[in-house]
Amino acid sequence: MEYRNLGKSGLPISALSLGSWLTFGKQIDNRVADELMSMAYDHGVNFFDNAEIYARGRSETVMGEILKKKGWDRDSYIVSSKVFFGYLGKDARPTQRGLHRKHVVEACEQALQRLQLSYLDLYFCHRPDKSVPIEETVWTMHNLIQQGKILYWGTSEWSAQEIMEAHLVARQHHLIGPVTEQPQYNMLERAKVEVEYAQIYKTVGLGTTIWSPLASGVLTGKYNQGFVGDTRLSITGMDWLKDAALAESNLQRARKIKNVANDLGISMPVLAIAWCLKNPNVSTVILGASKAAQLKENFQALEVVKRLTPEVMEVIEQALQNKPKHPEY
Repeated sequence: MEYRNLGKSGLPISALSLGSWLTFGKQIDNRVADELMSMAYDHGVNFFDNAEIYARGRSETVMGEILKKKGWDRDSYIVSSKVFFGYLGKDARPTQRGLHRKHVVEACEQALQRLQLSYLDLYFCHRPDKSVPIEETVWTMHNLIQQGKILYWGTSEWSAQEIMEAHLVARQHHLIGPVTEQPQYNMLERAKVEVEYAQIYKTVGLGTTIWSPLASGVLTGKYNQGFVGDTRLSITGMDWLKDAALAESNLQRARKIKNVANDLGISMPVLAIAWCLKNPNVSTVILGASKAAQLKENFQALEVVKRLTPEVMEVIEQALQNKPKHPEY
């Protein structure tokens, strides 16, 4: 396993990590979740990603039970939660969601209970909250760090401007600002990570814990011949994701990437993950798997990165034809 510092922080995070969205407490049973976490840990993964909204809190409960049973040294792994939607989702009352102090503090306590932990390593603001002054959120996160309930905090799907606003507030009041952002990033979704955040990697040392490296399965090639059932895109309530992921332009690119993978003699998922790892601004790639065989295959990406020479990367660019342009160009 390779370990990278999480942004400007000194926290070593495994280049590959394991997420629980749509799987733990929902798509897979607890035995499989246990198997996946054990395999990940044995391969050197030290970051397990979660959120209050995943399976309405059940995902954190399942992960907490596994962590308790395994008895791994607490200082050997990193666990996250995310706050914004509330564990009740659309059924949440106004005080049960958002980034106001009441919910951020109470959601942290609830996550700790579900995960059976005394502190969170990472605590993400799952979305920006326009209805709450950013000062309130920054102060609350800082106070949670001072209280020992979280160690670091970050954002997820925030704009570069919003991230910088948080840093300006932190700097003005001598508070601890966010160290990382969790954006979607893959061969089909590139603009935020490659262009929008380009300057703040340098100015504030932004780390990234990127999600959906396989573009919800599109970059596995499973949809190259049409839609197939029994996948995360067939889960009830995922129509919004299905429609975006299965756009014809995405499928055309996926078919071309399949040819590149074939020429390299590797699987399409391994190539897609290795491509994400190639980006030096990616701190960790969050893997999502429903089967042990999938996860085991994904770990091969660590060895494939060195095969992605400038020549190979150019072949990939020619296949994708979607390199985002910087504003000055």
